[in-house]
Amino acid sequence: MSNGVQLLTVTEDEGEQRLDRWFKRRFPHLTQGAVEKMCRTGQIRVDGARAKASDRVAEGMEIRVPPLPDPNAPRPEAPKVTKSDEQMIQDCVIYRDNDIIVLNKPAGLPSQGGSGQGDRHVDGLTEALKFGYKDRPKLVHRLDKDTSGVLVLARTDRVARALSEAFRHRNTRKIYWALVAGVPSPKQGSIKYALMKAPGHGRGGEGEKMLCIHPAKVGDYPEAKRAQTDFFTLWFLGTRCAWMALSPITGRTHQLRAHMAELGHPIVGDGKYGGSGQDNPGDGWGAQLGGEISRKLHLHARSLTIEHPIRKEPMTFTAPLPPHMAKTWKLLDWKEGDVPEDPFGGK
Repeated sequence: MSNGVQLLTVTEDEGEQRLDRWFKRRFPHLTQGAVEKMCRTGQIRVDGARAKASDRVAEGMEIRVPPLPDPNAPRPEAPKVTKSDEQMIQDCVIYRDNDIIVLNKPAGLPSQGGSGQGDRHVDGLTEALKFGYKDRPKLVHRLDKDTSGVLVLARTDRVARALSEAFRHRNTRKIYWALVAGVPSPKQGSIKYALMKAPGHGRGGEGEKMLCIHPAKVGDYPEAKRAQTDFFTLWFLGTRCAWMALSPITGRTHQLRAHMAELGHPIVGDGKYGGSGQDNPGDGWGAQLGGEISRKLHLHARSLTIEHPIRKEPMTFTAPLPPHMAKTWKLLDWKEGDVPEDPFGGK
């Protein structure tokens, strides 16, 4: 155990994020379950008050950090992984070297455990991703449960720290693909609505939803966090639906889903933000597209560009569409190779 309690101040570049993510970035060896337990038992305090793992921190806040496990100590034994899950998670690997592992995370599989997520998640399956290493790889960022696509794991503590810094300072480039109801006008641009958590939520936080706040009114809502999503319409079917490339400049909870809904074009299959109903403010044809399309969320982390944490060279990882989106693309006669991988003119 480390000696004593630490009182750490949230820095300018660490603000506007969840408390559990702040902990994971400062202390990559901590598990989600450990952070939540320390919150529940009152060991973690923010400005002297008890806090939940999902609470958001801001610059200048003082966080009480209790004595933590030695980061060099062996990680707790992982849950037993079934043969079928071992094969499934290994089949998700799209890149591996001595330092990192990159997955194409399936839709429906949580990145890590937490309230209401159950025991089956990527973090719990990392025992099957050691590939000869003594320790399990570590998550350095997350994707929502129903979002598929590129997810990076660090194979050592040193690499985990380097990647956590890169994500914290936004030295990464993420491009998502989505199917939305209707067609945005204009077909490209930026959405700069701030986001804040809606009041009230279900037990365990499963009802969490974000509200969009007009940039001119951010000052009226102290809890609102500035957010920006760049969007580009890659293809469209009349006025009924569009294939979108979305690049989150910031990384807020449900940012892409809330921003597209605010634009009047919810992501197909997104029941929380209006993407599953038959009524759609975009063109009235129905976000479910007449029932021909899967009801699963059509949001996919298509590519991620990062600097390799050891070799220091830029690398871009690309994940093919998940089965339900590939089926939709086939139905609409859209082909992955017919559009630019980076329509935003990235490096």
